[in-house]
Amino acid sequence: MKKQAVLSLSGGMDSSTLLLHLLSKEYEVTALSFDYGQKHNVELERAQELIDYLAEKGHNVTYQVIKLDGLVSLLNSSLVTGGDEVPEGHYAEDNMKATVVPNRNKIFSSITQAVALSIANQKNTPVQIAMGIHAGDHAIYPDCRQEFRDADYEAFKQGNWDAHQVSYYTPYLYGDKFDILQDGEKCCDTLAVDFNEVYAKTNTSYKPTEEGYSDYKSASSVERIEAFIKLGRKDPVQYGDENGKVKWIVAKAHVQSVLLKYSAE
Repeated sequence: MKKQAVLSLSGGMDSSTLLLHLLSKEYEVTALSFDYGQKHNVELERAQELIDYLAEKGHNVTYQVIKLDGLVSLLNSSLVTGGDEVPEGHYAEDNMKATVVPNRNKIFSSITQAVALSIANQKNTPVQIAMGIHAGDHAIYPDCRQEFRDADYEAFKQGNWDAHQVSYYTPYLYGDKFDILQDGEKCCDTLAVDFNEVYAKTNTSYKPTEEGYSDYKSASSVERIEAFIKLGRKDPVQYGDENGKVKWIVAKAHVQSVLLKYSAE
């Protein structure tokens, strides 16, 4: 029997790369996405596109979207429909705390743990919960820190029989988006899939345009574009603003100016 993994797949660059990583290591993957009323729900479309593309290439994944959109009116965050405007800039800025969704990863984690334990019991085999969290998440998002993971896992073990069959797999925990992209390149080669096709089917933007183009000014986009600059590759997603499509060279120049500002401080 193949190794088993349950993946929280947002449709973003990190979790999408982790999906490739798991497939390249011959895991049988169950991927879960969550619809919680996020403004950037284009990420769910991208996740489905990636799942479909991988299936065409012979890499099948069990995929399920979990509907939590009833929470939208109850959550206070700039990321959910009805919330304040998503701030622009760098994650170093204090106003980026507005992008925190209260207890989001705990909500996702509880569901993911339940699915993982169910698979473990049904198949009588260990299951790993795979998460694409990385070092860049730690400062602004407390529920991406190892301390939170450890406490959450301990609560899971205290509350469930046979919880020892479930463990966590977080290969990017101490890396950054550049490290993730480097791993993505290797995994694309291993799986014989096209790098540009894969990453065109991801969304990192918290402020996509009405046409579904990624913005290039929100912190999540700045971090992604920085990684592609370091890798020396053009990002295959289409960037845009209120005036329509924006060329890669424009998005790249904007991010370079933002990075220059913070390196000088």
